[in-house]
Amino acid sequence: MRQVLILFSAFLLASCNIQKEEVDLIIHNGSIHTLDQSSSVVQAIAIKDGRIIELGPERAILNRYKAAEQIDLKLRPVYPGFIDAHCHFFAYGRGQAELDLTGTTSWEEILNRLAQIKEPEAGQWIKGRGWDQNDWDLQAFPSKLALDSMFPNNPVLLTRIDGHAIIVNQSALDLAGIDANSFVEGGQVVLENGAPSGMLIDKAMNLIDDHLAKEAFEQDREALLKAQSDCFQVGLTTVSDAGLLKSDLETIQELYAQGDLKMRMYVMLSDVQENIDYYLPRGPIKTDQLSVCSFKFYADGALGSRGACLFKPYSDLPNHTGFLLDSLSHFRQRAQEMYDAGFQMNTHCIGDSANHEILAIYASILEPNNDRRWRIEHAQVLRKDDRQFFSAFNIIPSVQPTHATSDMPWAELRLGRNRMRRAYAYQSLKQELGLLALGTDFPVEGINPLSTFYAAVSRTDSKGQPEGGFIPEEKLTREEALRGMTIWAAIANFEEESKGSLEEGKLADLVVLDRDLLTCADSLILETEVDFTILGGEVVYRK
Repeated sequence: MRQVLILFSAFLLASCNIQKEEVDLIIHNGSIHTLDQSSSVVQAIAIKDGRIIELGPERAILNRYKAAEQIDLKLRPVYPGFIDAHCHFFAYGRGQAELDLTGTTSWEEILNRLAQIKEPEAGQWIKGRGWDQNDWDLQAFPSKLALDSMFPNNPVLLTRIDGHAIIVNQSALDLAGIDANSFVEGGQVVLENGAPSGMLIDKAMNLIDDHLAKEAFEQDREALLKAQSDCFQVGLTTVSDAGLLKSDLETIQELYAQGDLKMRMYVMLSDVQENIDYYLPRGPIKTDQLSVCSFKFYADGALGSRGACLFKPYSDLPNHTGFLLDSLSHFRQRAQEMYDAGFQMNTHCIGDSANHEILAIYASILEPNNDRRWRIEHAQVLRKDDRQFFSAFNIIPSVQPTHATSDMPWAELRLGRNRMRRAYAYQSLKQELGLLALGTDFPVEGINPLSTFYAAVSRTDSKGQPEGGFIPEEKLTREEALRGMTIWAAIANFEEESKGSLEEGKLADLVVLDRDLLTCADSLILETEVDFTILGGEVVYRK
């Protein structure tokens, strides 16, 4: 009898094993924040063919499924893979080959870094990025004179941190045919003693573009894969690249086809005629890897370079209000074209005048309560009365919280106290529509989404200053900030059906951290590290 019972028990055990469903990966023994509508927290997930099969209690998942690979989370927190709602992924990758000028404290320091460059071949471009004159003791734009002396036979191009101004030398000016008579609508060739100083602002930078050395495909491949690796390391599984050309997108598609590129991308196409002519008749592109359903427009420039378009003059530069980068008729025409072709219109707006004009154009095209999800990128300075456009016409504010903490040392000098209270107003914007999309704008800022989270909830710099936060009433709650980097960003990208929360049937994009963002002290947020990044059920980064 005892032998019969033993055989029967063995049979039952074997039957249970046979009945278990085979999956690719099981993640268990964790605190898994689904960010679904109920904000539930579960212990385990089963993943198959790149998607979530089931979530639930650990015992239930382990009893129902078996997998060759399992990850014991050891009680660590899990979130949906982070989505950067506004960045420059391609430019970041390409920029790795440029001289890094971020954090420089003077023009002299930049010149010293340039002096370390080994003698370049004649005609070779020398490029760098990241300087910000607001960080210097002498907060004035530089001049090209020293660059002319150092590099008489090489064109030099150094891009300001926000990408809205460059300093070039005479060699670069000569290649582009730029002189004192050069004029560009929506840009400025800065003159000094009646001659170009080397500073080109906003659309004046386009005069240089045709003369830049074109990157070879292999260089772009290396740039994109390096950018991908860096992004996986900080928990990003989707990046929204804000402004690409047809040739850039073709490179991305080729790398997808080769299997080299895995990062999911939502691409905003640049407002250039080639893109308009090619993509509008063909309509949006939508796959699990790539979404191309929007165009990126620039209403104005940046606050730091005084290119943001304001109603009243800058507080630190009387008689100057900045400028729009195109005519209002241009934006109206493009808005109608976007609407007719079924594309999102995403417009860079910094100044209160730029925001007002574009929001008014949106309102003239869109119906109330539409689902077109047109976006304002940055939404940095707004009149209070203009905020109602967001809720009235379902316009999504797409903001970058680290801009607030980066700009706070000097922003009031530009805007004055009264306008300052209407700037970087993220909580007020969130209340209009009930959501907002969060990004970094890297490489303008760093790539780490945890810096976005920290800036959104604390509104302080890395040292915890100012005490209590910068315009503290505009802080986001921790759950709001987390949703802004996940499900709300997915909604802004028309991708909430496949990502942004952890639910059955959605893509298995997850990030595992070493501490819980929802409960840890503010001072520990920036010390938090990514232990795993999982894309479609594949571990693409492991600490």
